[in-house]
Amino acid sequence: MHWRYKTIAYLSIMATFLGCTEKTKESAIHLITLDPGHFHAALVQKSMYPDVDARVHVYAPEGPDVKLHLEKIEGYNKRAENPTHWNEVVYTGTHYFEKMLADKTGNVVVLAGNNEKKADYIQRSVEAGFNVLSDKPMIINAKDFDRLKASFATADQKNVLLYDIMTERFEISTALQREFSKIESAFGTLEKGTPDNPAVTKESVHHFYKYVSGNVLTRPAWFMDVNQQGEGIVDVTTHLVDLVQWECFPEQVIDYQKDIKLTSARRWTTDMTRSQFKTITKQADFPAYLKNAITRDSVLKVYSNGEINYQLKGVHAKVSVTWAYKAPEGGGDTHYSIMRGTKANLVIRQGAEQKFVPTLYIEPRDTTAAYEAALQTALQTVQQTYPGIELKKISTGWEVVIPKKYQEGHEAHFGRVTENYLKYLKEGKLPAWEVPNMISKYYTTTQALELAKKGK
Repeated sequence: MHWRYKTIAYLSIMATFLGCTEKTKESAIHLITLDPGHFHAALVQKSMYPDVDARVHVYAPEGPDVKLHLEKIEGYNKRAENPTHWNEVVYTGTHYFEKMLADKTGNVVVLAGNNEKKADYIQRSVEAGFNVLSDKPMIINAKDFDRLKASFATADQKNVLLYDIMTERFEISTALQREFSKIESAFGTLEKGTPDNPAVTKESVHHFYKYVSGNVLTRPAWFMDVNQQGEGIVDVTTHLVDLVQWECFPEQVIDYQKDIKLTSARRWTTDMTRSQFKTITKQADFPAYLKNAITRDSVLKVYSNGEINYQLKGVHAKVSVTWAYKAPEGGGDTHYSIMRGTKANLVIRQGAEQKFVPTLYIEPRDTTAAYEAALQTALQTVQQTYPGIELKKISTGWEVVIPKKYQEGHEAHFGRVTENYLKYLKEGKLPAWEVPNMISKYYTTTQALELAKKGK
């Protein structure tokens, strides 16, 4: 098998790139991108990072997935504003994974692609001494749960960091929901709720047809195969389960054996026509591996939707994800969230009324002047971390007014996660609660899938 080198560089910034050569030689972090099949792999490289070498080694099978990945990196290098200067060194071949493990051309493996392969990629990469930054989900079924646990144990033994990309923690409305929930004078204490009226609800609506970096996203055909991508209940719900843990019990260790109790779970399909499939994959027909999911010869049924009802440390929570083919005009992926406190509810809405921008509302149970004074004091506390945040009085309470400088957008959040991870690498450790809570998160999603398949 041979090497195929491809240098992606924009000629107008070549001088800048050459000027960085000596610096990049000394960089402590050398990225490896393994089998990039999801656009999230490219979004990690939408920005440059100090101490990260501009040369990135890519190991992947030959095909459209790696081609699309490289085209996105090239687009970042060629953009007019703040162009990157990544230098992609590419190896394609049947034994790309073994080649990566043997070559050791970097110390951080970035994973974002076919989820069926993730457990193996993670386990063997960690065993070989690589740090791993993985897109969600790390696993998509219960049979790989023990394998993931073992990978975390191996990472600890090898002194490497295994971490998943939780972008939604950096969505400003969610971050502020968490901040206000930590202030008892404004929020009170988190209610326990009931199965019919959970204390915490998070709902997410996504779309197969979408724009990424200004272009209509081409999705790989396997994205619609739940055996390779995973069902919705173990995919996007990973973010929602993470946020429930992160907001309700900030920086607390969660023990999946003691703290999680599943109540019910369900799953359902989204229908996709052959024409719609062709539009987003650029493939003329359904591949053979999807034949069992096709009805009436032309409609693909994708188990992309799911709902989980569960208790976390005695608090009733509900998370759900729904996939539609395409968003309404002017719309996009949306998020709804409520945390119910004894003094106020903290609600995020992102509908047409909010012009599809996530907006946080504080809806008090106490409408007295004393509560309003306490809320204004709480605002001052939040402003210490987020200067410029304000409150606007409305009929139901208050809208949290968020300056545009904080509204970065989903794509920018990948850079924020990566910066955080690089900080952890420099420190040589993750926060003590991160690993047990990642384990708890994947226990919740994969066990919920088992429950949903039983129709409970």
